[in-house]
Amino acid sequence: MDLHITSTADLPKTANQILNFAGNSRIFLFYGDMGAGKTTLIKSLCEKLGVSDSVTSPTFSIVNEYKGADGPVYHFDFYRLKDQNEALDMGYEEYFYSGNYCFIEWPEKIANLVPDSFTGVRIHVLDASSRQITVENIS
Repeated sequence: MDLHITSTADLPKTANQILNFAGNSRIFLFYGDMGAGKTTLIKSLCEKLGVSDSVTSPTFSIVNEYKGADGPVYHFDFYRLKDQNEALDMGYEEYFYSGNYCFIEWPEKIANLVPDSFTGVRIHVLDASSRQITVENIS
């Protein structure tokens, strides 16, 4: 599925489209350059899942847990990981295989650890306010 957004005002609708497209998928991998809008999109997805907590990038903590309407929502940022062992040490499996939503920024840092089934979200910057978002279910 390809989506084109021209403003952050498009994000609530885009978040609905992504969640509907993903179906039962709970693992979401976000790809995009620094500043592409990964965290901003995740904020909108969390709002649609009933998260009322402040959604911020877990750049230094690696994972943030939010309270969603149907259970916890986990938000990962692996940008600062030196190697995959850090993800192993933090017990990533408990999160990824919990059945709860997991939104993962910089999954390329843990490429060998991602589950076989996930929803991939690629954000391409077109200009200061426009993005092309490609969403695909992998299983």
